Amino acid sequence: MVVNMALVRVISGLLEIGAAMAIIRLGRIETALRINAFLGLIGPLVFLAVSALGLVAVAVRLIPWKVALLILGLILVLIGTK
Repeated sequence: MVVNMALVRVISGLLEIGAAMAIIRLGRIETALRINAFLGLIGPLVFLAVSALGLVAVAVRLIPWKVALLILGLILVLIGTK
């Protein structure tokens, strides 16, 4: 499961690097803002995906109330970053 979590992060990082190279290559502020907006949408999805993978892996080993605390923590992080 850790490998899957890392793989999602690697793919996300490659996407970020590719976007940065596209911004530099295209050299237009309007295009840069569009690319940045797209990355702004992708970032939280990557966070949720990696968190979900981690929660699934941990959930099979923890007692239910600890899983509930982990999910509550994730929800609070999402609320706090809104």
